[in-house]
Amino acid sequence: MSTSTTPARTDRAGARLTLPIAALAFVIALAVQLIGQAKIDVGIGAIVIFPMVWGLILGLLVSVQKFKPLGLDLQRVAAALVGVAVLLLVARLAFNIGPSLPTLLKAGPALLLQEVGHLLGTIALALPLAVLLRMGKATVGATFSLDREPSFAMVSEKYGPDSDQYRGVLAMYVFGTLFGAVYITLLTSLISNWRIFDPLALAMGAGVGSGSMMAASSASIIAAYPGDQEAILGMAAISNLITTILGVYVGIYLALPLADRFYRVLTRKQTREEAAVTAGAPSRHEETQLVATDAEAAQAEENRRFRERVAESSAAMHLPLWLSLSVLTVLGIGTASIAAKGFSLTIVAGYAIMLALVLVGIALAKLTKKISAIVYITTIGAYISSPWFFGAAALNGAIKTVDFLSIATVMLTLAGLSLGKDIPLLKNIGWKIIPVGLVAVTASFLLSTVIAEFALGLWH
Repeated sequence: MSTSTTPARTDRAGARLTLPIAALAFVIALAVQLIGQAKIDVGIGAIVIFPMVWGLILGLLVSVQKFKPLGLDLQRVAAALVGVAVLLLVARLAFNIGPSLPTLLKAGPALLLQEVGHLLGTIALALPLAVLLRMGKATVGATFSLDREPSFAMVSEKYGPDSDQYRGVLAMYVFGTLFGAVYITLLTSLISNWRIFDPLALAMGAGVGSGSMMAASSASIIAAYPGDQEAILGMAAISNLITTILGVYVGIYLALPLADRFYRVLTRKQTREEAAVTAGAPSRHEETQLVATDAEAAQAEENRRFRERVAESSAAMHLPLWLSLSVLTVLGIGTASIAAKGFSLTIVAGYAIMLALVLVGIALAKLTKKISAIVYITTIGAYISSPWFFGAAALNGAIKTVDFLSIATVMLTLAGLSLGKDIPLLKNIGWKIIPVGLVAVTASFLLSTVIAEFALGLWH
């Protein structure tokens, strides 16, 4: 969540709490990595469940269990580690973009065209469903985009943090955090095993703007097309980057206004009926206005209490960067060694390269203050792993020993451990966000994949 919407705090106790949460994550991540993946035949296709999904589920179960409750501060430490783990995941994926640049260039306009699916898929299908379920104005915030953190700033600036539209963004954010990675894994696994789409089109569809969801979706595609792993990871990473970069600008100037206009069109008849009822009972007009005012006041008070609960549950814990990277490196090397069926110094070298890339990206982001670290990490990583860089072969040799899924396992295990604090929010959100969220993710992935399939056919 962006700092503009969630108060951040620095807690000295965070460093002391890092060791127990790291030890817990280490045990869970190594256990699920040893268990491996499970393939389930559901009749119309096969669903593959990966260690990272087991890690998310087990982490969540540990987070919410009542026998020995996981404290709120421990959950915040886990959430802080997730934020840094995302950078390591991006660094690893950057080394898939470089070698795949010839394939990416060949895809050409297909990469840009398929973004229409990500940006408009949710509005076309999820928004009408939310209107049908009478979610109210929260519909606009929940369905204009899947672009996670940036959505808070966009909606807060346009409608304010007290608005129903803002609550809609929060509802979709919590849904994506709790269910997004698991659901898109199952969805992508099923569709990939139908073998009706080009694996590169599926990879483009995986770039929905969320790092964890993109990683989970890519894993399912690779399971169906193992021979295309490098191209799939590279395509998914660049698609996700494009979605993230364009998402802010398209969200402000196109997606959000379009969602608002579409919502008004769909609810126009209902609004006219309400106005007609009011006009037909002039003697009760003042009473109606009074009731409406009271209802608005009650809603505003509910919104205020809701934001307070959100702020308390999701206040950020700041950890020293050296501590976060040290913990994640130990966790990562452990899971990568299990994935590689043995420890090697090459894995350590691979992590050293990724750590250096992350530190350079963070330093440049602080220096420029206008471009995020993710953009720098992706760009530099793609270049130094491309055929045009003299040391690419040596760097790629070391990085390839680090299984990218092992990093995703660590990240999602920590995410699961941090999710207990978000469960109470679902009671305020209600059940309606679940079908709307499922349709939003499905529409974004499917529409983007279909457009990419068509575009690849034109430019191949």
